[in-house]
Amino acid sequence: MLSKQKVVTLGFQHVLAMYAGAVIVPLIVGGALKLNGTQMAYLIAADLFTCGIATILQVMGTKYFGSRLPVILGCTFTAVGPIIAIASASNLATAYGAIILSGLFVVLAAPLYGKMLRFFPTIVTGSVVTIIGLSLIPVAMNNAAGGQGSADFGQLHHLLLALGTLLVILIVNRLATGFLRSISVLVGLVAGTAAGYAMGIVHFSSVAEASWVSIAQPFYFGVPQISITAIFTMIIVNIVSMVESTGVYFAVGKATEQKVEKKQIVNGLRSEGLAIMLGGIFNAFPYTAFSQNVGLISLTRVKSRDVIFAAGGIMVILGLLPKLAALTTVIPSAVLGGAMIVMFGSVAASGISILSEVDLRKDGNLLIAACSIAVGLGSATLPQMFDQLPAFAKMLMQNGIVSGSLTAILLNLFLSKQKDASSAVQRTPNQVILQQDDGRIGHAPESPAYRNRGPAWPVPAQALPRT
Repeated sequence: MLSKQKVVTLGFQHVLAMYAGAVIVPLIVGGALKLNGTQMAYLIAADLFTCGIATILQVMGTKYFGSRLPVILGCTFTAVGPIIAIASASNLATAYGAIILSGLFVVLAAPLYGKMLRFFPTIVTGSVVTIIGLSLIPVAMNNAAGGQGSADFGQLHHLLLALGTLLVILIVNRLATGFLRSISVLVGLVAGTAAGYAMGIVHFSSVAEASWVSIAQPFYFGVPQISITAIFTMIIVNIVSMVESTGVYFAVGKATEQKVEKKQIVNGLRSEGLAIMLGGIFNAFPYTAFSQNVGLISLTRVKSRDVIFAAGGIMVILGLLPKLAALTTVIPSAVLGGAMIVMFGSVAASGISILSEVDLRKDGNLLIAACSIAVGLGSATLPQMFDQLPAFAKMLMQNGIVSGSLTAILLNLFLSKQKDASSAVQRTPNQVILQQDDGRIGHAPESPAYRNRGPAWPVPAQALPRT
């Protein structure tokens, strides 16, 4: 049983693992829409506050809401482009009106989506979880090099900082025991930040400039406005997020060694829909299950929901106290990248572990895994290849998790109908199938079909010796 202090510490580790991904969305959207400093500060604070509330709703669970899985919710990157486009064409109030109604759609559509889970057999879920991990690797490597777009991208000091952080995490995870082992990522982040401070690349000016208190208020950017086109666009965004979240739920199930039931996924998606509506009300963002934290669960082997509940509470506090939130922003990108390498790699390894339970020689399973992983990883690493597609298709295909998942589902539907030659042998009454010593199926020499080398070797059952 973990003490309260340990639960809070582990929860803070989860917050640090997802913090960069949580704040980058408001920074991108606010920058693109040229919001002023006060508006940007509100956007970040409201995002953290709503992230915390959404995570707590997901973990607590009720009869109809919450998966009761150790899942953290964060703003989805899929929504960045559409929100900027909608707000640029009209205003932010229109974007938030669309977000609220699209969240209601997710709540109502979750049970119908649950009926489609039969399209997620083990070969599909294993491929999807593997894709989630692999598609995040470029994010880790970009951070390890100093952060995409940074003036000194790829400089030696960034690479050494990332390597040092990674080595600290590995050493602590390998040599330490008990609680210290479970916070190996936190130890690595602290050590890396300390090293960055010694190198002169950690600055606390953002902490000094941040305000002490910020209260999230409904409809900060104005009363929501309705646009059918904007609503439809955000519904599509959230359908994409539903597919992505399903993969994350299965990945968490593997990491926590529990079978994820249909009811958990439906309730989890309902909770996400409610979180999306809250995001629209408090003028934050649509939310989805964060895959970044799955690797941390695998690495630390701490599966308690109390830890994620604590993480949600910490995010609420950070949203109310921006000065504390600013402290977490001083962690260098390279340090985050070093930690991400091992976390995201753990997610990919979990997917490979799921695939190991599948016979890849049977029913086209090898083709399903190979093609879906290739498409998903290709989309994640080279999204610009789909720039010339229509907006809807572009949105789907540039998300590696979604494109890979759709590939796996469609191939499974098609190839599952095509049986392997050895399992397609038709047995006639009172006949059995004999197999040659080398594993090949053949015909009895006395059969006329032997001369044609047909696919089966049927012989009367009565001809077999009795045991």
